[in-house]
Amino acid sequence: MIIGVLKEPSQESRVSLLSDAVAALVKRGVDVWVETGAGDNAYCNDEEYVRSGAQIRTRYDILENARIILSIQAPEAMMGSGAILIGVYQPLFNTDKIKEWSAAGFTVFSMDMLPRTTRAQSMDVLSSQANIAGYKAVIKAAQEYGRYFPMFMTAAGSIPPAKVLILGAGVAGLQATATAKRLGAVVEVFDSRPAVKEEVMSLGAKFVEVEGAADATKAGGYAVEQSEDYQRKQQQRIAESIAKSDIVVTTAQIPGRKAPILITEEMLATMRVGSVIVDLAAATGGNTPHTRNNETVVYNGVKIIGDSNLPSSMPADASKLYGKNVLNFLQLLLTKEGQLNIDLQDDLVKGACMTHEGNINEKLEKRS
Repeated sequence: MIIGVLKEPSQESRVSLLSDAVAALVKRGVDVWVETGAGDNAYCNDEEYVRSGAQIRTRYDILENARIILSIQAPEAMMGSGAILIGVYQPLFNTDKIKEWSAAGFTVFSMDMLPRTTRAQSMDVLSSQANIAGYKAVIKAAQEYGRYFPMFMTAAGSIPPAKVLILGAGVAGLQATATAKRLGAVVEVFDSRPAVKEEVMSLGAKFVEVEGAADATKAGGYAVEQSEDYQRKQQQRIAESIAKSDIVVTTAQIPGRKAPILITEEMLATMRVGSVIVDLAAATGGNTPHTRNNETVVYNGVKIIGDSNLPSSMPADASKLYGKNVLNFLQLLLTKEGQLNIDLQDDLVKGACMTHEGNINEKLEKRS
């Protein structure tokens, strides 16, 4: 059986598998074909792939002959009939594309739809990539912010530390919190889940509490819709924190829906000129009314950076972690001899499978 690794579009620097992951598949008797230059942006050249046992092939060869095709972003070209695609396809937002693939006879596994259970942790691409996103969000904010992060006491005077507000204490938010603290900032964190308070405080940050939140324990780390009363109290507390914040990192997303607006225009008006917002929910609309994905917007002197693909700015480590997630997932689809065995009775396989033999995942059917 052939597994093909495609070169990603120009805006994507990661690659689905690095050479060490390829070597693990080759040991199991799998033929791995890698598109020419697929790993160049992740610092893994064709020679490294060849040494790991892969074959370097053209995109056409891979699309025509590979049974499993790995591509983080949705490939534009059409594959051979019966191909199996594995990537991160945001199917709740791209249902038309999934239906198109289903009609063409493809089997599609979207790694972002894996159930977020203990067993799935080693395959959880959302967590592995969010960790990087949280780190890079603070680094990017520090680059764009025109002042120091830590406190400095000099003969010329004292510089107060930057005040950072993190909205959302998931994987990205907690990593952003840890990074901002390491840089010497004073950090506050808001999250609608009281259960994360202890984690936030263990990192040395202050947890902003709002009573009356809806239970989010079964939301897989995502936000859930809240009552109008809670949203009103939430906005009041966030407004108080934003008015004194220099840096804000927002991470709140709801699966299959537009990201909630957490920072209103009224709140933006209270931020001082030169403040920076990094919005990690930009791909689904953003947490501010002025967020634009892959753009930096200056609104009343406040920089709003919309970037939902920050992991791509660290392509080597991001690809290594992503590739390990994919390799672990492939263990569920392959026998010990490297033969294909799709078991839809497995809850992880079923959860990630968006279409198979013309059938579409029930989560997508409900949205039709």
